[in-house]
Amino acid sequence: MKSSPLLSLLCLLLMSVICQAAAPDTTGVFTNPLLGSGPDPWVIRDNGMYYYLNTTGHNLVMRKTAAMSELGKTKEIIVWTPPAKGPNARDIWAPELHRLNNKWYLYYTAGSSDSIHPQHTFVLENSAKDPTTGSWTDKGQIKDTAADYFAIDGTVFTHKGLSYFIWSGHNGKDGIQRLYITRMANPWTLVSPRVEIAAPQYKWEQNGVNEGPEILKNANGEVFLIFSASGCWTENYALGMMQLKHGADPLLPQSWTKFPEPVLQRKPENGAYAPGHNGFFKSPDGREDWIIYHANSNAGEGCGQRRNPRIQQVNWKADGSPYFGEPVKINTPIKKPSGE
Repeated sequence: MKSSPLLSLLCLLLMSVICQAAAPDTTGVFTNPLLGSGPDPWVIRDNGMYYYLNTTGHNLVMRKTAAMSELGKTKEIIVWTPPAKGPNARDIWAPELHRLNNKWYLYYTAGSSDSIHPQHTFVLENSAKDPTTGSWTDKGQIKDTAADYFAIDGTVFTHKGLSYFIWSGHNGKDGIQRLYITRMANPWTLVSPRVEIAAPQYKWEQNGVNEGPEILKNANGEVFLIFSASGCWTENYALGMMQLKHGADPLLPQSWTKFPEPVLQRKPENGAYAPGHNGFFKSPDGREDWIIYHANSNAGEGCGQRRNPRIQQVNWKADGSPYFGEPVKINTPIKKPSGE
């Protein structure tokens, strides 16, 4: 018995509806990692666009996107290439982009052409509206001239109208990486002596490393400092947290309280080894806080280019402190940041 053309058409329409209903909705989700490689990731949002950077080791590159979940669809733009020789010629690490006084400032760690140490922090300036355009002026090394030692992972922190610089460095006596803070006269000049605010003290901070300091504020303006500990070459690299006491002076060591447990650590079953070196950003609609960090997808991958960037939402506890949970499992659908 032959079926009628009308019946055949109805069957085709019905099958189409069934297939559409069964197909997963991928429009509102994404998966980690965002890129195959991206150590020391950093994100900043300005005029509706996100600007992303990570360590390449040999230059400074930037990606631009309106949606962080679609970072993988962007292209790298080389914004700065180091000189052939000099104190900032090699081992280009941990770039951070900041908008200060209506100009862009790009902070990065670098070393000399003939030795990996000592590493120091340097600053570039750009007056263009879009940091992927224009030209970058070398403002030189940013440093405490009285304590010009190993200094990496610098970040800028504005609090009550004053600007501060926080970084990881040595004390000139041993190889332990501590966190230091000082006040800034301008985006490339420090105006006060450095003050040590953190040093490794707990078992999970083993290998003598506190580095990658980043500031996160809650809705009430309370200040938290998230840092990396235990060495990026280990599987135990993790994020720790400090809090600035309410109304306290950031330049006083006693103003900061370190939490005794890590706030984000490895989760092998989720494909997250050595998670660390983070940054923070708001969702497009400003309603959500998100963390970006790197991790290795497998054991034994060390402190190299296999580290890849991941993002996940930050939640807030009743006491106002941030909650990061555990690293979200790779290749698992995650709801996109609100407003995308």
